[in-house]
Order: sequence, then structure tokens, then C-alpha cells
Amino acid sequence: MRGLSAMTADAAVDEALTVSETLVKIKIATWNVNSLNVRLPQVLGWLRDQQPDILALQETKLTDSDFPTLDIANAGYHAVFAGQKTYNGVAILSRLPAGEIVTNLPGLDDPQRRVLGATVGAIRVLNLYVPNGQAVGSDKYTYKLAWLAKLTDWLRDELARYPQLVALGDFNIAPEDRDVHDPTAWAGQVLCSEPERAAFRRLLDLGLQDAFRLFQQEEQSFSWWDYRAAAFRRNMGLRIDHILISPALAAVCTACQVDKAPRRLERPSDHAPVMAEFNQGTATE
Repeated sequence: MRGLSAMTADAAVDEALTVSETLVKIKIATWNVNSLNVRLPQVLGWLRDQQPDILALQETKLTDSDFPTLDIANAGYHAVFAGQKTYNGVAILSRLPAGEIVTNLPGLDDPQRRVLGATVGAIRVLNLYVPNGQAVGSDKYTYKLAWLAKLTDWLRDELARYPQLVALGDFNIAPEDRDVHDPTAWAGQVLCSEPERAAFRRLLDLGLQDAFRLFQQEEQSFSWWDYRAAAFRRNMGLRIDHILISPALAAVCTACQVDKAPRRLERPSDHAPVMAEFNQGTATE
């Protein structure tokens, strides 16, 4: 062990500050990867470059037996996951091990793997892949609204238990017209309909805050672009991937942004990662 006598006073201060910053700055991200099997090299590269503390993945589209646990571990992350073949699937990758795992939405008998709750350190993480809804008036749309109602009940209970909570993922809802590239064309359509938006507002009414909207953002900021019609190049997108945070986390949130770089890669997901940063104060030994 190196003693202080072997360092200059300035070096000692610098080292202490580095340790302090490492302890208190937290990055939490969400990314619908639209097949982890296809996108694994991109995910590993993003973990290396961005160094998030927690990354929630949606649409992994893998059974649990096929999850790339070793690759994730070699990247320096623990992984918990709930998957199924071909569709859906969620995972949480974290620097610290996760506990208190939940893989079902309470009160809903549903075989689809869309929910993953875990506690990482002092933070409760709820990874969500909200149903798409297909079309307004369809059975899948009715199912989506019922699913969101059950989600609201669960989040109310979770917030009462965990002061530091983040609910993040692909919500398949553009909350406002400013989250839509062409509000007129999308008016009343699935992802933008008023019942869906009202369900999203009810989540905020619980006390959660949309981390992205805590900060000034560029106009026409989106997280999803269709593969068709050169939608990404033309920025014809929607903001449907969200990080909702409890008041305790909102008080220490310092940034939130969409990282469009992975969407420019060859064979990208149609979604881009969204990441929020938190600074929980000065750590002392």
C-alpha cells in the first residue's frame, strides 16, 4: 500500500478527488436493442465507450439459456434477465450485483417477458417494455391500456418502498406533440393517442419525473426511427424511450440525453440509447 509520504500533496488531492468522483457519479441508461443476439457487439462497444453503471435492455429476444452472460461478465457487468424466444425479453446490466428480482407485473397473468425489477446498490430499477398496442381500438390496444393500469398500481407501491427509484425502458408512448416528428400525421394513432398519453401522465402523477424533460433539449429530439423511408436520415422519429425518476433521484440528476451514435451503425436497432447522469454528493472515507 502506497503511503502519503510517497506522494506530493497535490497528487494526494488529485487521487482523492478521482476516488470521490468515481463513487458519486452514476450513469443509468435504457436501450431497446431489437435482438441482443444481433446487436451484442454494439452493446459491448457502447458499454466500453460510455461506461454506464446500469443499462436496461429491451427486446433481447433470447431465451434465458441463450443469454450471453459470459460476454457481459467479461465486459465488467453483472446481468439479470427475463427472456423468451423470438419476442420481448428484458435485461439489466450493472456494475454492482442486483437483488430483489421481480419478473412479472403484479396482478397480471402474462407470459410475455416485459418487466424486470431489481435493486442495484441503493437504487430500485424497473425495466419496462410496454406493449406496442398495434392500432387504436384493437385487442392489443385494450391490452396495452390494461397493462399500463397495472403498471401504475405497481409503481405506486414501489415508490412507497424505495425512495431512489428509476422506471425506464421502451414505453411505446410519445408523451407530447413535441415528441413526434409530425404531430398532425400521428394524431390519434397508436403511440400518440390521448388514452396512452393520459396513462403516461398518471405515472408522472405518482411523483415520477421525466429525466429528459428536466433539461433543455434540442427540438425534434427522438429515440426511435422506423427502418423504412430513410426515417433516421430525415429525423422522422418519436421519443418513446424514457427514464422516469423519483423525486430523490430528480434532485441529483445532472443530465439526460439520447445517444444517436449507435443508430448510425451498420445493422442498428431502430432505437437509440437514452442515458441519465446523477451526482449524489461528495463521498468521504
